[in-house]
Amino acid sequence: MLWIWESIKHIYAFLAVLPIIPFVLVYFGYAAYTGDRKQAFRIAMDVTTALLIGCVAVLFNLLFKSNFGLYGILLVLLLGGGLLGNAQYRLKGNVDFRRIMRAIWRLGFFVMAFCYLILMCIGLGKSLFMV
Repeated sequence: MLWIWESIKHIYAFLAVLPIIPFVLVYFGYAAYTGDRKQAFRIAMDVTTALLIGCVAVLFNLLFKSNFGLYGILLVLLLGGGLLGNAQYRLKGNVDFRRIMRAIWRLGFFVMAFCYLILMCIGLGKSLFMV
């Protein structure tokens, strides 16, 4: 049973380090299966967001010698959900949790992709100049 857990960890680590690979695989696989490229893009974003959250959290922890990476990301996602929920309640008078979660998750994709690029560049620069 331990080897299964280790295999899953290694697969996740490989996919999280290069998040463009699972994005492309899911996008082209789902687009070929259904023929709907817009939905394939959304599904690929959703899958890649989970990988990006883990990768950005680990990069943050390694670069800043902290253990706050994942908690900070979750805190920002929760705060964003609260702000969107408040705005939705003020505008429409009710709160659609599913719509808010989808919006936060997809906005998280863009924020995590940006953070991934920035943190990866900082990490590579730090490792190149720390000889």
